[in-house]
Amino acid sequence: MEVTPGRKQFYSNYMLLNPKKASFFDLIALLFSKNLKKRKFIETSIETGDSFWYRLVIFLSTLLQKFLLSIKTPMALAGQTFEDMLNLFTNNGGLFGLIKKVMTGKVVIPSREAATYVSAVGYTDLRMDLDKQIIYGNSMYYPALAIMTCKAVYNNAAYNKSIIENNWGMEVIGFYNYWNDYLRQPDTQVVMFRNKTSEHDTIVVSFRGTQPFSADDWCSDADLSWYEFPNIGKIHSGFLKALGMQKLVGWPKFVVPDLTRKAPLAYYDIRDKLKDLLKNNPQAKVIVTGHSLGGALAALFPAILFYHDEQLVLERMEGVYTFGQPRVGDEAFAGYMEKNLNKNGIQFYRYVYCNDIVPRVPFDGMFKHFGTCVYYNSKYQAKIVEEVPYLNYFSLFGFFPMHMNAIYEVIRSFTMKVKYGADYTDGWLMFGVRLFGMLIPGVANHCPQDYVNSTRLGKPDDVLFLPLHTKKALGFEVPLLAA
Repeated sequence: MEVTPGRKQFYSNYMLLNPKKASFFDLIALLFSKNLKKRKFIETSIETGDSFWYRLVIFLSTLLQKFLLSIKTPMALAGQTFEDMLNLFTNNGGLFGLIKKVMTGKVVIPSREAATYVSAVGYTDLRMDLDKQIIYGNSMYYPALAIMTCKAVYNNAAYNKSIIENNWGMEVIGFYNYWNDYLRQPDTQVVMFRNKTSEHDTIVVSFRGTQPFSADDWCSDADLSWYEFPNIGKIHSGFLKALGMQKLVGWPKFVVPDLTRKAPLAYYDIRDKLKDLLKNNPQAKVIVTGHSLGGALAALFPAILFYHDEQLVLERMEGVYTFGQPRVGDEAFAGYMEKNLNKNGIQFYRYVYCNDIVPRVPFDGMFKHFGTCVYYNSKYQAKIVEEVPYLNYFSLFGFFPMHMNAIYEVIRSFTMKVKYGADYTDGWLMFGVRLFGMLIPGVANHCPQDYVNSTRLGKPDDVLFLPLHTKKALGFEVPLLAA
């Protein structure tokens, strides 16, 4: 956000990085000067950054964003071409089928809006059906449904409608592309659907995660900018903007009209849709979910509901399930979330698979996780932990074990079919990502495939994973999240 003189500010402190304004000299000077305000690419209310390591982290974050923005156009073009080629081969029966159709003039050109068009993330795991063994009442029902939803939302609206209605037998409420006031474009995708049976009525809200070829998405993940809100704490600015923070005014309870917007803002539109649905369906519950960047937005969505005291939605919110979620705020914000999640009886499960790089950023110390952490190792064994091994991705202690695990997972690819069945076989694209993971461990671990495997294979028989209303119905005491 641009800091506007004369306007009442909605934050108490802030630090905003603008990599476009970062010159080479300014970046180098940052490492040797404690005065952050002297740097042209930093807007901040803080006079100094006393810690060299703190300034080094800002330096690395800005440098990475600057690089990503420099390749934004070719990166997007390469991604679109890659996805189009994948779909071209698939729609024409593979390489040999494509050659045959070229010769006969019957090539099927993929449409990016078609229900059969699959994203690059979708190609890493082509499973479309839910695990029929995990039914409602099973402790892993919501997590298993949530991760499949997170995987689906990486694809287009028609794909989501087809898979949710035809494969899962559920009702699509809508697929939405929401506006970002700061990017001045629609950039946040969400799918909402309803899972209604004679046993339950659940509304699912799923935020799309980081698009692998979107420089803007990766910049949001890498950005260390933050706003500090009175009595709440510091929150990552990129995630706030993606969720629908209004330019210049922040988070008023209602949308301030702006004729330049070409789509609704995510938080406000989802909140209003949920309120209407819940008023008309008194038995309905809500779960919110997301993978990667989507996990960050899912984590922040109840935070703004707390801020606005939206009791109807909060009372009916069953839980939040995030997968490979980055840190979204500082320690004060984590305390604010724990307090309000407990107060409103909302369960928050944060799933982390093995050495996934994303839950280990931004750096611990600047930002903190909250909620119940469910950690899966490379054998898909689940454990509730206070925090995952190697809090920060760049860890001297984790360097060797992470690389060894990446090698193990490449070898494991050859045994998955024999051990677990054909449904768990790595496709060629996922196998390629695992090979790349030997160079940069943690990248392959972030793909949805291992999270789907974890929810299906690592099934803990722990009452902790049961939905909140089920626990209460069975007479179990509901433990509080650690404050």
